[in-house]
Amino acid sequence: MAILREASPWALAGAAAAVGLLWLVAWTLEWAWWTPRRLDRALRAQGLKGTRYRLFTGDLRENVRINREARTKPLPLGCHDIAHRVQPLLHSAMKEYGKLSFTWFGPTPRVMIPDPELVKEVLSNKFGHFGKPKSSRVGKLLADGVVNHEGEKWAKHRRILNPAFHHEKIKRMLPVFSTCCTETIARWENSMPSEGSFEIDVWPEFQNLTGDVISRTAFGSSYQEGRRIFQMQGELAELLIQSIQTIFIPGYWFLPTKNNRRMRKLDREIRTILREIIGKREKATKNGETNNDDLLGLLLESNTRESNGNANLGLTTEDVIEECKLFYFAGMETTSVLLTWTLIVLSMHPEWQERAREEVLSHFGKARPDFDSLNRLKTVTMILHEVLRLYPPATFIARRTYKEMELGGIKYPAGVNLLLPILFIHHDPDIWGKDASEFNPERFADGISNATKHQAAFFPFGGGPRICIGQNFALLEAKMAICSILQRFSFELSPSYTHAPYTVITLHPQHGAQIKLKKL
Repeated sequence: MAILREASPWALAGAAAAVGLLWLVAWTLEWAWWTPRRLDRALRAQGLKGTRYRLFTGDLRENVRINREARTKPLPLGCHDIAHRVQPLLHSAMKEYGKLSFTWFGPTPRVMIPDPELVKEVLSNKFGHFGKPKSSRVGKLLADGVVNHEGEKWAKHRRILNPAFHHEKIKRMLPVFSTCCTETIARWENSMPSEGSFEIDVWPEFQNLTGDVISRTAFGSSYQEGRRIFQMQGELAELLIQSIQTIFIPGYWFLPTKNNRRMRKLDREIRTILREIIGKREKATKNGETNNDDLLGLLLESNTRESNGNANLGLTTEDVIEECKLFYFAGMETTSVLLTWTLIVLSMHPEWQERAREEVLSHFGKARPDFDSLNRLKTVTMILHEVLRLYPPATFIARRTYKEMELGGIKYPAGVNLLLPILFIHHDPDIWGKDASEFNPERFADGISNATKHQAAFFPFGGGPRICIGQNFALLEAKMAICSILQRFSFELSPSYTHAPYTVITLHPQHGAQIKLKKL
């Protein structure tokens, strides 16, 4: 007792610090060494092969190196065999260790699941044990809405969001799609000489177009503020990719680095704008002035109906902000990527461009496309599906085991990431035939279900209960834009175009998409 009484506050603080340090060391060793080694042994014991684990970073440094090297080597024009350039580490691992192999994302093993039937089983998630991997603090800055939630929280968000994406509601947004396309095409026509062709980089053009569409359809009259959001989210995505090498360093997010400070500032500005937009809309609702034709209005209307006066049953303002951020990133990014690769591919295959134009002109002439006729376009739909197969916006989907799970005869311990490699499955000749890396829309002539013997082998928007809620929105917007362009222009690749697909979260053209337009 005398010894305890004589102990100074400094001594007690030092002892507490020592205990804390020992705990931190033990936790770090468990997280960065013992657990990865245990998972590695469990996978190899069942015959799986993969890369060797490196402390903390796993394959991240090698991934950065091999990506940098791949990006110095463009592909030949007309080459759609892109997997080795877009995902060189995964391509190399599959080549060396087999299709069912694993790599390391920091201290977490990522096992590739190349069998469409097993992909279907994972995405169906009947027992709730194949969950989403936990997002990093940095990753959540971009969007932390329904796409990241699990269990009852996911079910509640999805239930409240579903009415906003009902096909009848999307149908009412068609005039907005049309107006945005008309304005874009008018700007292109005004920039063209009276004769000859005009070169334009359609990649930023389509980003602006789809950003404009999502700004107007999400926020109605507040679309100017919405444009500022998508510009900031684009910068945030770039910074997120730059930070990917550091996200496994404990506490790195809290360091005042230039990247971290800029990402926090962008996040604060985006939230401020969204909070103001939502506040104005809620105030207008109370005054009976609301317009529920945009996504925000539909979301708030559905939220009010779901909560029925009980705030605990609905979404908070912060929840709505996250869903709005997701509207932006997913809504703009997916469609701009699809449109860009569609124009590039149709420039490489003018015979299909002409077939699509004949179909569009036979349905609409030069008139504005209508909803029912857009849905009857067979050739355009086949082309969009084939572009989504060859150039899927998201190149893989990840899931995580939260308890030991058996899949395809292998027992995966808790803590393993399962990588569903969309790009590799979409290009697999064992699934799609010898022409798997060729552009052949005819394979979709009898619909998606008959395009291949594996119905689950085509999943550009995911699958199962978590299939992308906005896929019909994206496809309708893409059809409207493609039809509007085909009605007024023929196009070909510019000599300045370099065929170099690569990923910045989604599949981008590394050096832009320079197209020569000629007025019809």
